[in-house]
Amino acid sequence: QVHLVESGGGLVQPGGSLRLSCAASGSRFSSNIMGWYRQAPGKQRELVARIFTGGITNYADSVKGRFTISRDNAKNTVYLQMNSLKAEDTAVYYCVASRAGSSSWGQGTQVTVSS
Repeated sequence: QVHLVESGGGLVQPGGSLRLSCAASGSRFSSNIMGWYRQAPGKQRELVARIFTGGITNYADSVKGRFTISRDNAKNTVYLQMNSLKAEDTAVYYCVASRAGSSSWGQGTQVTVSS
């Protein structure tokens, strides 16, 4: 059981930056694989970034080089730094925590990239 609360979404112009935060409670944060997914209107949910307990990270090809996932175990928080944002990055972003074969999802935060 992990409760996740995302924050940091909003409206940003193309080329701009946002930092999403995901605060976790109710479990051992450091033992969880943390990830960010997103779902755009009319599109399938896709994995954006993932960080494992050992610090290894994975990124979708579409965001690699622009997004950075990180975690602060002392704060029980995972971040997604998003730079050079594009219109196609517009989506609801979800934080996910996975541990021992079980996953918890946050409510999501809207990111809109538009002029």
